[in-house]
Amino acid sequence: MPDFPAATPRARVRVPLRFQDGYSVDAEMVTFHGLVDGREHLAIVLGDPAPGAAPLVRMHSECLTGDVFGSARCDCGPQLREAVERIADQGGVLLYLRQEGRGIGLYNKLDAYALQDQGLDTYEANTALGLPEDARDYTAAAQMLGALGIDELDLLSNNPDKAQQLRDLGVGVRHRVPTGVFTTAHNVRYLRAKVLTTQHTLPLAELTAG
Repeated sequence: MPDFPAATPRARVRVPLRFQDGYSVDAEMVTFHGLVDGREHLAIVLGDPAPGAAPLVRMHSECLTGDVFGSARCDCGPQLREAVERIADQGGVLLYLRQEGRGIGLYNKLDAYALQDQGLDTYEANTALGLPEDARDYTAAAQMLGALGIDELDLLSNNPDKAQQLRDLGVGVRHRVPTGVFTTAHNVRYLRAKVLTTQHTLPLAELTAG
């Protein structure tokens, strides 16, 4: 069995969510005691799974630029919006993880953007800064799921590493469900890099630089 301590729910609070496009849904937000990385990760519980169905879960890494300010350099904001509705329809949980910039932090992410403007892709920029391509660890996510009583799920993600890490942590991932494809003139190179470097399940042929 994976060797990490159990986490426990700290507080639960109902929060009505409202998005700029008019979509709204009521959610339950859950905070936790005992997360191994000491960060303030958040579980957003949405809808109710059908009897016998696995909950739909997305592990969404915080992206201030995309989630809050609508940056077109990534697809994070649209993925977050899509995930909330899809999870509410099927029943499950969105884990909002405080892992800005694939775990390197906001300032480093913006430094990496500056290097991308010079021609590096998102992974090359991280390594040029002396940082990991992807520094994220999902042990806290597995703790959160355990605290919520979830030991098997369908994972809403294009990223195979997320599913593998959860499996290695003892969480049953039945299916990995791709998200939509949200391209802009500013994020095509970013999305192509995710396909070519970390095998994200996105349609490469559609991600042509323009």
